[in-house]
Amino acid sequence: MVVAHYLPPKGRDLRLDLFRGIANWAIFLDHIPNNVLNLVTGRNFGFSDAADLFIFISGYTASFVYARIMVERGVIVGSTRLIKRVWTIYVAHVLLFVIYLAEIGYLAQKYGGDQFADEFNIHGFLTNPALTLYEGLILRFKPVNMDVLPLYIVLMGLFPPVLVAMLKRPNMVLCGSIVLYLVARAFGWNLPAYPVGHWYFNPFAWQLLFVFGAWFALGGSVESTPFIGSRAFLFAGAAYLIFALVVTLAGPFPELRSLIPNSIYSLFSPNDKTNLALYRVIHFAVIAFFVVRFLPRDWKGLESPLFAPAIVCGQQSLEVFCAGIFLSFAAHFVLVEVSGALPMQILVSVVGIGAMTGLAYYRSWSKRMDKAKPTPANPPKAAPASV
Repeated sequence: MVVAHYLPPKGRDLRLDLFRGIANWAIFLDHIPNNVLNLVTGRNFGFSDAADLFIFISGYTASFVYARIMVERGVIVGSTRLIKRVWTIYVAHVLLFVIYLAEIGYLAQKYGGDQFADEFNIHGFLTNPALTLYEGLILRFKPVNMDVLPLYIVLMGLFPPVLVAMLKRPNMVLCGSIVLYLVARAFGWNLPAYPVGHWYFNPFAWQLLFVFGAWFALGGSVESTPFIGSRAFLFAGAAYLIFALVVTLAGPFPELRSLIPNSIYSLFSPNDKTNLALYRVIHFAVIAFFVVRFLPRDWKGLESPLFAPAIVCGQQSLEVFCAGIFLSFAAHFVLVEVSGALPMQILVSVVGIGAMTGLAYYRSWSKRMDKAKPTPANPPKAAPASV
């Protein structure tokens, strides 16, 4: 296969694992309403948040892994391996979907009445479970907080031909992605949801971050090195991040809000997450370029024990993400039905992250054991040496 662009070096990029682990923790915390610890996640300090990071890294990782397979073993092999991964994600989604519905449905009927059913959009399941399950299997029905995996499945499922094209014309593919993003926003394209409405994460818009991650992996960051290293970008990018921080903090702080003209503030509030507002894309791109500039791949600090829990969670991302969705509702239930006091908020958050991290370490150990060669119980004795 003729490749017109750069392939990333072999081996794990611990930066990806670190940020993906942090994203999983942040998504868990953000899914727990009225929780003091979700005040420290990225969504409170700028326009983009953990979902943007998750989708970007998913695109980066998909290219990082499957582009090399396509080059070394052929397009068919690479594409089938990619589709196999899509199937794995879909199976995980279905398993999580069923368990999540059972968890919420049982607790809603036993304790919460209509409160949890309304809050998590599962009334249809309680009244018509067969149809709701079917709509869930075809990704049209999604309870609250279960929107990311269906988006990931769709983007990964459509990615093989995109990746083939990107290996030959990466800049052109990125431009096509930008055009699709702009057209979808201009004409209101989205996919329908069940029973009403549209997808919370519009795939026609969010594909841009996924493709941007792929472009980044296949040489985009290398091509952009002169721009990333320039003083102009340093000052302009820092100014934009500070502006995003001020506008975001203006929401919870009326004194700061009074300093921003309404004509400006209204452009960014409410933050358009469904259709991935352009200011979110720019905000995330600036952060990504700053990471390349200030956090090199070979930074020895990534091997510090301090970062190990987040890195392991990033390496076992699918299992950790699914566990986080399940645990976030359990934590919310405890805060509503047991106690919403500050110590309890901290406790359920710490216990949830601890459980996710414990699962990640277990899965990492289990995979190592699966790959390890078994040691014979009774190794054969050496034959006596001949005289």
